[in-house]
Amino acid sequence: MAALVFGLLLADCTSKRGNENKTETESYTTGDFIDMPAEELAAKIRVGWNLGNTLDTTDLNWLSRSAPVSQFETAWGNPLTAKETIDAVKNAGFNAIRIPVSWAKSADANYNIRADWMSRVKQVVDFAAANDMYIILNTHHDEDIFKFLNGDMEESKRAFKRIWEQIAEAFKDYNEKLIFEGLNEPRTKGSPNEWNGGTFEERNNLNILHQLFVDTVRASGGNNQKRILMVSTYAASSMAEAMNSLSIPNDPANTKNKIIVSIHAYEPYNFALNENSPVNTWSAGNPADTAPIIERIDRAYNLFVSRGIPVIMGEFGAMNKNNEEARAQWAQYYVNYAKGKGVKCFWWDDGGNFRLLNRAAKTFYYPLIVEALMRGSE
Repeated sequence: MAALVFGLLLADCTSKRGNENKTETESYTTGDFIDMPAEELAAKIRVGWNLGNTLDTTDLNWLSRSAPVSQFETAWGNPLTAKETIDAVKNAGFNAIRIPVSWAKSADANYNIRADWMSRVKQVVDFAAANDMYIILNTHHDEDIFKFLNGDMEESKRAFKRIWEQIAEAFKDYNEKLIFEGLNEPRTKGSPNEWNGGTFEERNNLNILHQLFVDTVRASGGNNQKRILMVSTYAASSMAEAMNSLSIPNDPANTKNKIIVSIHAYEPYNFALNENSPVNTWSAGNPADTAPIIERIDRAYNLFVSRGIPVIMGEFGAMNKNNEEARAQWAQYYVNYAKGKGVKCFWWDDGGNFRLLNRAAKTFYYPLIVEALMRGSE
């Protein structure tokens, strides 16, 4: 039944858009690539939204690799993504979208990605492209094949290169508004330092994979020779050790900087991320509430932005604790402070504790937060 629903959805979208879809896509993918530095492109982003817990299917052992792609997309409990879903995001004022995608579950033993999965990812990307949005496409939750210990590196590099060869080939004709993000929160799952900056060995191997990412994308040709690419710190951490250890990859094919740094920061932790904490209030007048935000963003500015390397907060958000007004105040402050330091922010919407969009109704659960995000980004 799920396969039938997806087939009907695909057919319906195709029939409704018809030649209009072709025109929208062609205008996005042919001959209109603007060769600009990453700093200039990042400045054009207002505020972004994550299509979380959707195409990023992983750790769902009950889900067979041969399952219909519609089951992959709905495995977290969110509905299939329609063009109207992305239209609602754009109409609310978000001009950028991050599309997290897991690839290992849809790949064979040699890391060849299923054609129907790639087609579905392209269709969702095209929904955003039709709205002229900035788009971040990544590898997400694929830590089972992308590893960072010395003993795993040869196979990890083989997997990483093969996956990115296919993504790069599929999207090489898209214009500069499509950004590739090599890895989401690269880390060794379950390790003692998983969320504390990792080890020297892991951080060093991450830098090796970042260089492989840049080399692989550039070698694919087309617009990928000048495409803007994102690299993340270990676990996308905004902690000092992780950020200080990030090496910006060499990119000799480009005289303009084409690299963006990606970090994540759900701060203050007890207010934003700790579901076991009763803290549900926040005040811009309380230094204890603002200091964790300022610390992470100032570090990003000092290490990267001040040197002409833009930073994107690929994920941030504050979970719902029945405190919409407090979260709205927090969101406006967070986005506004980040903007002042040249850091652009993408809200993590998982359809759960961090949800903003009602994906069935195409309306927003917390309009005060959305309005606050827009005010903060003005």
